[in-house]
Amino acid sequence: MHLYLSHNPRTLYLVTGLHDERKGRPQRALVFRAAETNPAQVIVEFLPKDEVNLTGAVSLTTRVIKGCLGLISIEDDTFLAVVSSATEVGKTRPSDSQPESVARIHEVSFYCLTSHSWDYFSAAQDTLLNPENADALMTREQQHYSQSTTPPVFEHPCMPLTKILSSGSFYYAPDPAWDLSSRLPVRLARDRSIAHDIGIFDERFVWNEYIVRSLLNFRERLDSLEREELDKCQFIILAIQGYVGVFPMALPAPPVNGTPVIATLSLISRLGSRRAGTRFNTRGVDDDGNTANFVETETILTTDQHCVSYTQVRGSVPLFWEQQGLQTFGQRIQITRPHASQPAFERHFAHLMEEYGATHAINLLGSKENEAILTSAYAKHLQIARSIWDDELSITHYDFHNAVRIGGHHSVNNNTERYGFTMCDVSTDSLITEQKGVFRTNCLDCLDRTNFVQDIFSRKALEQYLSLVHREWLQADALWMHHRELWAENGDALSRIYAGTGALNTSVTRTGKRTLAGVLSDATKSVSRAYINNFQDKGKQIAIDMFLGNMSNQRQVNIFDAIHDSVGKALQQRLSEYSTTQSCSIFAGTWNVNGRLPSSESLLPWLFPRDICRPDIFVLGFQEIVQLTAQQIMQPDPEKKRIWEQKVMETLERRPQRTYDYVLLRSEQLVGTAILVIVRSDLTAVIRNVEGAARKTGLRGMSGNKGGVGVRLDYYDTSFCFLTAHLAAGHSNVEERNADFHTIVNGLHFQKGKTLSSHENIIWLADTNYRIDLDNESVRSRSEADDFDSLVAADQLRQAIDNGDAFAGYEEGPMLFRPTYKYDLGTDNYDTSEKMRIPAWTDRILFKGRFDLAVYSRAELKGSDHRPVFALFRSEVRIIDIVKRAALSRLLLENTLSATPGEKLDEKLASLVLPDESYSELPPPSSDDDAWWNRPEHPNGIFPISIAHLLESSAANPFDSPEESPFSSSPSSSDEELYSHAMGLQSPITPVRKPPPPPPRSRYTDV
Repeated sequence: MHLYLSHNPRTLYLVTGLHDERKGRPQRALVFRAAETNPAQVIVEFLPKDEVNLTGAVSLTTRVIKGCLGLISIEDDTFLAVVSSATEVGKTRPSDSQPESVARIHEVSFYCLTSHSWDYFSAAQDTLLNPENADALMTREQQHYSQSTTPPVFEHPCMPLTKILSSGSFYYAPDPAWDLSSRLPVRLARDRSIAHDIGIFDERFVWNEYIVRSLLNFRERLDSLEREELDKCQFIILAIQGYVGVFPMALPAPPVNGTPVIATLSLISRLGSRRAGTRFNTRGVDDDGNTANFVETETILTTDQHCVSYTQVRGSVPLFWEQQGLQTFGQRIQITRPHASQPAFERHFAHLMEEYGATHAINLLGSKENEAILTSAYAKHLQIARSIWDDELSITHYDFHNAVRIGGHHSVNNNTERYGFTMCDVSTDSLITEQKGVFRTNCLDCLDRTNFVQDIFSRKALEQYLSLVHREWLQADALWMHHRELWAENGDALSRIYAGTGALNTSVTRTGKRTLAGVLSDATKSVSRAYINNFQDKGKQIAIDMFLGNMSNQRQVNIFDAIHDSVGKALQQRLSEYSTTQSCSIFAGTWNVNGRLPSSESLLPWLFPRDICRPDIFVLGFQEIVQLTAQQIMQPDPEKKRIWEQKVMETLERRPQRTYDYVLLRSEQLVGTAILVIVRSDLTAVIRNVEGAARKTGLRGMSGNKGGVGVRLDYYDTSFCFLTAHLAAGHSNVEERNADFHTIVNGLHFQKGKTLSSHENIIWLADTNYRIDLDNESVRSRSEADDFDSLVAADQLRQAIDNGDAFAGYEEGPMLFRPTYKYDLGTDNYDTSEKMRIPAWTDRILFKGRFDLAVYSRAELKGSDHRPVFALFRSEVRIIDIVKRAALSRLLLENTLSATPGEKLDEKLASLVLPDESYSELPPPSSDDDAWWNRPEHPNGIFPISIAHLLESSAANPFDSPEESPFSSSPSSSDEELYSHAMGLQSPITPVRKPPPPPPRSRYTDV
């Protein structure tokens, strides 16, 4: 197929060519043009080729287009992504009635639908041609992607995506289309009528699902004949990332006729897209249970009789852990949510159990300090999870490095026969046996050690099959040589994707020996990894998130459809019908502790200032948690933060009238500035996407003695961001403080493009260092007299807010307490030292969003030269009912489709009511402020009961058996009859703790 461009209006045409028609594909065209009113909306038409007028159109590329990956919006422009170069890897099942071929993508090009500005960059290597001459260029279709060494003055906005997609790590299924994203037993279990339906795939492994979603929705809205023709044209490509290798070979046959058997050995690794990224930027698990570097690897052996499949998976340790800062060879690991990982941990294994059955985890981490911390936490969480699944979930801890050091690489072995393999008959595709479980292997990166062990497991599975069917092939050198080569290539491919270099230990995988050349090669790769992961991967991570639609400010391209657009608009307007709100309480506190450790002084007056104070969330900001010396600025000591964490948690544990537990959700530190987020333990399952970030402001952003650190989270479906900061000191340095504020606001970035402004609710709790512009004596005397109004009028922060210089749009409670800075240590006296600093409200709490401020005050703790400040907030979080939203969407769509000509659609949709399946007579649920049993119509919770109603609805004898019961049908039932009936009853159900519910299968809802 070929790609053409015409103007007025600007339109792209993807048209089948002579080569496609020779293959029996229909003569059709897929036409794209941008909607005039919305740049992120595209009009798409699927037309017969003879109805498309290409007069005056030009070819945008001399390459023969293989297909379309989708549509993406970048920098207010919309681009069409097409595969312009690919080669066939081989056929994984050549003896199947429809051979399953795999092609490797070498080049992807992006062409703009909304602007001509990027035409030169998109077609820099091609010559524009007339449509009539395009078919003469079939000989150039296998040109590989090459990047110019001289960077252009202006870079195409899609260049980062082009580099990733043209890296040779993406694959798709060419003609005839089949589901490359799903393993063999899943495909065989489907009905034959949908076996080649491209709309059915495993969303975990299709990497262009976000950009192709609008085209798939467009396809679904076509009638069945048009949909079939669209599929035959292969305009739409679904791509996986990972590795596919295929080796056909001749193996000796039994001594019947002596003709060798042609067998094919294939290896397919499917890299998960739901927590995708680079080595130091993406670790551990997310709140949906998806882990970094999750890969499903399938070994397939196809012979003249059978097709054998063996599947295993790998993935990062499913806990919340990170590696922040510059990482050298001694990697620093931080478990960011040590007490709040269990829900996500259980979601991960719930996914695995649902998909693969019984799961055995193999942990290859060693005994080094950082790896030992992860192993200990892994074992603890899995032991708790086993209360759900018992023996269906198990783990083996195997210190790989120690075992190899003692016994060499040949000492690695395990019992892999417990789950078996999948085998089907080649001629009928009927299943003979199916794999009953899966091994989940991990090391730190899930690369080198993991690949080595999985290679062994794969060989053991094949040996298990061969010992039953073809014992003569157990000694076939060609088979095992190709097997080793496939796994070595697999290790290199997955390592290049995640870490930027080939895998370590591949010399052992290929040859079975550890050589000097292999050792030198591994050392070179280790150095290269350290450089790439520390200095180049952040840009690559942004490109990956952009391609997957993970950026918070991204808009998904929609294909114009008046019906679905009306439904989507109506659905958004009726948010309250499929969502509810829940009240929550938040305690925010800030304290500059002057570099001091906790004293014997109790923190209760600060953390629980009111008897009714029982917050859902504690957010505590500390400044100068360490002394701001040059040594601490260069290498801050985390131990003092841990001491303060321990003091706070002990205070919460020992509080009076304790009704529930708290856990430390997340803590972050930037030299002397630290933030702790502590939540009720029963809320950890509904608080998700917890992240931390920091921004230095000292020495123009190079030093962390001043700066801000924040934690963001989603509580149900409402986003919060909490920040603590230490701004520039000095009475007259107002402009520097304003600049620090803007530096933090503009420079604080969380994952996937989230910024401070991305959040619905924001709280600052900081030592702002803003002072009072009055003389020392006036401030002290007015403070003693509690004359706060005159002090507020001279407050630098209030002036900055009023002038719009800083904290514009933020609110603060009334200043009804004395200035919190600066006191003589351990006294109530303002500074009597030689400097005699002017008292000031340096310690402040400001907020933006949907908050009700209940209390804003200070606590009289004397362990520092500052007094701690606190605020109590009430807020509301929104809870979206996904099932109800989908039901309402279907109802709106059905009524839109059934609308008659002339009917006012907006009024019709607005009048629709979602059927209420709940009991309408039930009262609304209670809250902390309102109880359904304590209303004016029912004083003191007294409900009158109608005796007549009770007599009318009750049976004479509640112990009478139903007439159809076998126990009442025959008063003289024999023991045999009773026993026979009892044997037919359902077995009693043993109550078990259920895992957290998995999230929806798809992130995108078609409305």
